Amino acid sequence: MSESIYNVLFLCTGNTARSIMAEGILRKDGAGKFRAFSAGSQPKGTVNPFSLSTLEAFGYPASDMRSKSWEEFATPDAPVMDFVFTVCDSAAGEACPFWPGQPMTAHWGIPDPAAEQGTDIEKQAAFNNAFRYLRNRIGAFVNLPIRSVDKLSLGAKLRDIGRMDGATDKAGNQ
Repeated sequence: MSESIYNVLFLCTGNTARSIMAEGILRKDGAGKFRAFSAGSQPKGTVNPFSLSTLEAFGYPASDMRSKSWEEFATPDAPVMDFVFTVCDSAAGEACPFWPGQPMTAHWGIPDPAAEQGTDIEKQAAFNNAFRYLRNRIGAFVNLPIRSVDKLSLGAKLRDIGRMDGATDKAGNQ
């Protein structure tokens, strides 16, 4: 008997950095168990080059990444999401579209590496930190016994992942 693959959507406001990196990480680390997507409430239309170079530097897929609206995933022909995670505080506070199938949701907010205003070295360090925080959360998520945990316990575990090292204040208070 084959196991189903879970669809996961990572949301951020601009869909240029954190949600893009989360999509790339889950594509590799969750291959065969998860299908990863990302989107933004107000997509900028371009992906931050540091997001792509960071994914590539750590051996994660960066090809065909694009900044897109979450509206693409709220249409009748869109994949039905099993999980939806916000990775920035702004997106967590916005009214999200109706997600068919009532996916499990959690907020996994981390600081925005694209907000770093320093040198390229400082910007790259911010992206490396964000990548590590996301990879740690996604690693914990991928290793959850999803099929054997009741929905209430699974929801608590997903929220706990959002409180891991690097969490923004909003993530820690939910």
